[in-house]
Amino acid sequence: MNRAVFLDRDGVITQEPPHYAHKISQLALINGAADGIRRLNENGYMVVVVSNQSGIGRGYYGVEAAERYNEALIQKLSEAGARLDAVYYCPHYPEATVEKYRVDCDCRKPKPGMLKTAEKALELDLAQSYMVGDKSIDIEAGKRAGCRTILVKTGYGSEELKRNHVDCDYIAEDLDDAARHITYRPDNKGEGE
Repeated sequence: MNRAVFLDRDGVITQEPPHYAHKISQLALINGAADGIRRLNENGYMVVVVSNQSGIGRGYYGVEAAERYNEALIQKLSEAGARLDAVYYCPHYPEATVEKYRVDCDCRKPKPGMLKTAEKALELDLAQSYMVGDKSIDIEAGKRAGCRTILVKTGYGSEELKRNHVDCDYIAEDLDDAARHITYRPDNKGEGE
């Protein structure tokens, strides 16, 4: 069985643009994100993006735009020596304007459907895996799937901490800090917490 680190995309890996992320011209990595993913790669974790993309259901952009954006993200990370093993996204939204996406699905976080799909497809041990996000819905999805959970302060993370008590296993400054926490071993002098 494989171990994975599930990552929310916007606010964890990429900067939140002013509107639903789908334009390649708006794609900007958060400082340290590529370093964190590379650290996870080097320590034997599969890295899997799980992202709600209700902008598709709301009619702001189509599946093709979302997939182009994700491909550009994969390329940008690859250029920095970091690898994503899979990308899952949920286009559904209960009040979607695009009828075929007006679904109360099991993949929209905080439900754990995307994590469960990845579990089967990638032969993952969810109990040995982590969910890293900037919102309480990410943490809840991780908990429902049986993963350990980390909230990052990037994206909406700092606001989440001000508004709510977030019951997670660790609060990280950013994705690189989260990766250091995940890969920390006492025999690695100078690494980790």
